[in-house]
Amino acid sequence: MPAHDPHLWATRRANDSAQLVLRGIGLNALLAVVKLAGGIFGHTYALIADAAESMLDILSSSLVWGGFRVAAQPPDANHPYGHGKAEPLAGLAVAMIIFAMAGWVALHALHEIVTPHQGPAWWTLLVLAGVIVAKTWFSRRMGLAGERVGSTALGIEALHHWSDAMTSAAAFIGICIALWGGKGWETADDWAALFACVIIAFNGFGMFTKALGDVMDTAVPKNFEDEVRAIALAVPGVQALDKVRARKSGLSHLVDIQVRVDGRLTVREGHDLAHAVKDALLASAPHAITDVSVHIEPMH
Repeated sequence: MPAHDPHLWATRRANDSAQLVLRGIGLNALLAVVKLAGGIFGHTYALIADAAESMLDILSSSLVWGGFRVAAQPPDANHPYGHGKAEPLAGLAVAMIIFAMAGWVALHALHEIVTPHQGPAWWTLLVLAGVIVAKTWFSRRMGLAGERVGSTALGIEALHHWSDAMTSAAAFIGICIALWGGKGWETADDWAALFACVIIAFNGFGMFTKALGDVMDTAVPKNFEDEVRAIALAVPGVQALDKVRARKSGLSHLVDIQVRVDGRLTVREGHDLAHAVKDALLASAPHAITDVSVHIEPMH
C-alpha cells in the first residue's frame, strides 16, 4: 500500500479493526452459550444475566463492525470527506444498547431478589473465572488496537469487554458470598448482578460522551495540533502559522491550516507552497490525516 495514499491507509485501518471486532463477536457467542448453561444448571441468575449481556454484545459488536465497513469506503460524490462518521455513530448506538441492557438486567435482578430460589452451585465459580480471564485479555488487546489506530469505536468495544469482565467479577463475589453464607444468602449473586448494572451504566455513559465528541467535532488533543504545526513549519518557505483546526472523522483527521509566507511570492509560488504543506501533512501516516485545506496569508 503506498504510504502517500491516506485514504488507503484509513481503509486498511478500518478493515483491520473490523476483523478484530468479528473475533470479539465469536468470543461473545461462545461465552453466551457457556454462561447460559452455567446459569441454568448452576441456579445462578447472575450468570444468566451475564449470558443475556453477551447476546446483546453480539448485536452491539455487529453494529460496530458495520460502522467500520462503512467507514472503510472511500470518499464519493455524496460524501466528499469520506464515511468516517459511521464509526462514532456506531459507537453511539452501542452506548444506547448498553444503557438499555443495564436497565433490563437491573429489573430482572430485583425480581430475583424478592423471589425465593435455590442457591448457586459451586462450580459456577469456575465458569466465571474463565470468563473474567478471557474478557480481560480481549479487552486489553482491543484497547491497544484502538489506541494504535485512533479508533473511538474500538475503544468503546474495549471498555465494553472490560465492563463484561467487571460484571462477571461481581457475580463471582456474589456467588462466593452465597456459598459461604449458606441458607438465607441465596440472593447474594442477584445483588451482585444489580451492582454490576451500576458499572455497566457508568461505562456506557463514558462511551456515549466519547462517541458524541467525535460526532460533534470536538477539538483534537493539543499534542496532535502541536505535531501538525511542527510538520507545517518544517516546510521550506513557511514563516509562521495562524489558525490550525483539526477534527476527527472515524479513523482519520481533517485539517484546516492558515500559513504565513513572504508576501512577495507569486501566485504560482504560493500555490506550490500550499501543496507542499498539504503533501507533508498527508504523508504523515501515523497521524492518519486524509484531507488538508491550506490558506495562504502574507506576512505583515
